[in-house]
Amino acid sequence: MAPPTYSDIFKGTNDLLNKDFYHSTPLAFDVKTVAKNGVQFTLNAKQTAASAPLSTNLESKLLDKYNGISLTQGWANSNTLKSKIEIADLAPGLKTDILTSVNPTNLLNDKKKSLNINMDYIQPLFTARGKFNLLNGPAGFVGDFTVAKDGIVAGTELQYNINGGSISKYGLALAYSAPDYSIGVAIDNKQLTTLSFNQTLNSTLAIGTKATLNPLVNAQKVNLEFATRYTLDEANQSQVKAKINDAGNLAVSYKQLLRPGITLGVGSSFDALNLNEPVHKLGWSLSFNA
Repeated sequence: MAPPTYSDIFKGTNDLLNKDFYHSTPLAFDVKTVAKNGVQFTLNAKQTAASAPLSTNLESKLLDKYNGISLTQGWANSNTLKSKIEIADLAPGLKTDILTSVNPTNLLNDKKKSLNINMDYIQPLFTARGKFNLLNGPAGFVGDFTVAKDGIVAGTELQYNINGGSISKYGLALAYSAPDYSIGVAIDNKQLTTLSFNQTLNSTLAIGTKATLNPLVNAQKVNLEFATRYTLDEANQSQVKAKINDAGNLAVSYKQLLRPGITLGVGSSFDALNLNEPVHKLGWSLSFNA
């Protein structure tokens, strides 16, 4: 099995802390369908604040499995057109993505258009990725590399400003994964340090925690987050999640498969240290997949 990419080294912990919590979007829904000829259609809509309008996006995806090519075309209600071309196996293990974004009413505005080229090279013992940003802002490159052996994963990430000829960011990560738990540490050039841990206690219960030290903000303060997931019914994909940080911010969520292809999620967040303050949030999500 190939090692995870750099951004996925701590995927288990990050998913526990961030995935399937719905309080940040008062309303969200998506619909996914597949035509008889294999063309995929996706409609996404979400509200980022209680008084905000819906942000929507409609996508279609055409697959050419024989040649390993796919084309995705999206149109958002911000009048942004997005295209993505995916080319698999140009060489064994090599995948290339070309992504473009443009607003037809602002064709001359550089900030309204982008061109990105991403390349992933995956082999049994290592993974390497390169991302080129060519239009939106200064030309830049972000690359990462990971190796793995006997459960130990090591990786590095580098961000390079092509126009300025300088390294703007770099980071290192080291982790160990066992069948039921994983633990790791990461640090970047600004000494931002994170320690991540997650464990599957049994078939229904999982826990995860992350500690973050940012010396540029407070060298004497370590921020802690803890999350847990309890699976109520695996057949119906129903689960309860909760997370809390050392500032007292508590979030809870519930997700369930209502029927094949229809998933409901609801969530809320509270300030556990100031329950009387009007800062609580409530959100829900509905997904259709046909």
